[in-house]
Amino acid sequence: MHTRDGSITKVIGDPDHPVSRGKLCGKCAIAYNGAWRDPALRLSSPLRRAGPKGEGKFVPISWDEALAEISERFTELVDQGNAHTILHTHYTGTVGLINIAFPLRFFHRLGATEVDPDTVCNKAGHAALDLTFGTSVVGFDPRTARDSRCILVWGANPSHSAPHQDQRFLTEAAAAGTTIIVVDPIEHATATASDLFLKLRPGTDAALGFAFLNVMKSSGLIDWEFVDAHVLGAKALMETIDSTTPAVAEKLCGVPADLIDKAARAYAEGPSLLWLGQGVQRQTYGGNVFRVLSALVAFSGNVGKPGAGFLYLNGPDCRGIDMDMVAMPELARGATPSISHMDLAATLEQSELSNALVTWNSNPAASSPEQRRLRKALLRDDLFHVAVELFHTDTTSYADVVLPAASFLECNDLVLSYFDLTLSAQVKTVDPPGDALPNHEIFRRLAGAMGYEEPALFENEADLIERLLEQTPYPGSFSDLAAAGTVTLFDEPQTQFPDLSFPTESKRIQLANDAAVELGLPRAPTAHADERAQPGFLRIVSPASAWLMNSSYGNDPVIQKKLGTPSIVLHPDDAAEYDVVDGDPIVLVNDIGRLALTVAVSDIAQPGMGIVYKGRWPGTTDTDANINALVSGRKSDLAENTTVHSTEVRLERV
Repeated sequence: MHTRDGSITKVIGDPDHPVSRGKLCGKCAIAYNGAWRDPALRLSSPLRRAGPKGEGKFVPISWDEALAEISERFTELVDQGNAHTILHTHYTGTVGLINIAFPLRFFHRLGATEVDPDTVCNKAGHAALDLTFGTSVVGFDPRTARDSRCILVWGANPSHSAPHQDQRFLTEAAAAGTTIIVVDPIEHATATASDLFLKLRPGTDAALGFAFLNVMKSSGLIDWEFVDAHVLGAKALMETIDSTTPAVAEKLCGVPADLIDKAARAYAEGPSLLWLGQGVQRQTYGGNVFRVLSALVAFSGNVGKPGAGFLYLNGPDCRGIDMDMVAMPELARGATPSISHMDLAATLEQSELSNALVTWNSNPAASSPEQRRLRKALLRDDLFHVAVELFHTDTTSYADVVLPAASFLECNDLVLSYFDLTLSAQVKTVDPPGDALPNHEIFRRLAGAMGYEEPALFENEADLIERLLEQTPYPGSFSDLAAAGTVTLFDEPQTQFPDLSFPTESKRIQLANDAAVELGLPRAPTAHADERAQPGFLRIVSPASAWLMNSSYGNDPVIQKKLGTPSIVLHPDDAAEYDVVDGDPIVLVNDIGRLALTVAVSDIAQPGMGIVYKGRWPGTTDTDANINALVSGRKSDLAENTTVHSTEVRLERV
């Protein structure tokens, strides 16, 4: 951060940072030097609604007025025994550990209902890996790629979502002779640069995974010694493995059998790393897919040794941090109620289930499914809505009270990478604009206004940061970490599960288990492949844009120019069938809603599938909608997760 006279003049990459090496992501470089420092866009005072919901008309009020109004409404509901009808939605926000989790202390004490954040993102994958390995948040150390012969990227697009890993981790591994394999329905830049690209039909990942296992078995590449010692349930998969040959998978998945054979051999011969993208499990049978992909690790023995392992994300556990110390679920007076994001619209429609809503670190009017239904529910005059935000968003337009929040440039915190085993200091550089406050101070004040007295609700962030640091291997204080910026916590690459003891009940990898049956799943995963979209319909996938982080940065004017006109990417075959060309206006229609777009024709798509990038703010478009206007609240096979990539639509020419 470059500052002058108490103001930030420039935000650039730190050349000493071990991962970025001086280069910010393109989207971050724009937004952190644009909207995030634009006083005309930032919220600087508490606001009260001054017009109909949805119009975004507000008047400034003081913090005392805002807190008094909120506490009065919440206390009334608590006294009626209706604390559970106070809902709150949240997600990662500005990424700091305290920013993410400290407010949960207040909601636990309040007895509010949490809208489970991961159900709109990655819950099915977490649940499947928990079933199989006992954890989903302990992954490979990227530095162990120096010992890898193969990196298999399944359903991730680093070129858009992880440019440093794309340009450093994968590129440097490839230069060292490591084979890079990408499995994805979209021919993105990482796929194009890979050694082997398997462009599978959407919804057929499980069948392709079983075809990999078939090649491994027929080629003698299954590590039976490892399976016998460390895997349970392997026999339950054998019949399906034998019947799902590469030839069968070619018909189901659209991937040539010889390419399947080559990729499976490269992965199985190892040592190999498996990078599991979050996009894979955002489909109807996403949990099943992750159970199948787990079997690739188990049968190949690609774990517990240098150069091997899998990664969904590396969580705080990898660095010794217990996030319950931040969230403190023990503050709850009973079980913490929770619902899926897939049920949010329906729940907000019913006054007996929802009397109040707090949205913080999230923008559900842009990011949640059943968009039009949800936004109509947010219009309820009897729904008391509090929004905690940095900016006015599509969601704040419906709020009764808006509380201004500080950005990561304006408060101290700790940051953990989801990928690298690093620890970073988030250092306050300037004061927040006007009366804006960090999340932890906002919720401390709310706790005080409610009359709560538990000391944990008022803990100072400096003390909490030091307590968190004590859990990590880092030997210094926060001021030491601030001077360093980002540190790598371990001198040598860490091996995932080095003792081959897994945190399951059996201490083994569990490919088939009774716990799955109790959740309504088959005891063992299946080689499921979705049927093709019915005649007259297209299957829509809505991956990450190169210029947005979900909906973050969507209000930056430069980012909006980069995004261009809202469009659907069609394969040339589909463009010919629908008689459309680049720039033609069309409308996508299904039972959930309608969305007007323009056509972009490209081979990155495939026949029968359209690509509509996610994350635009509806209010920045001519139609006041984004892809979530077409996404249903249908839940995945596991963990009530989103099935956004299983959306089907009709395409109508305009």
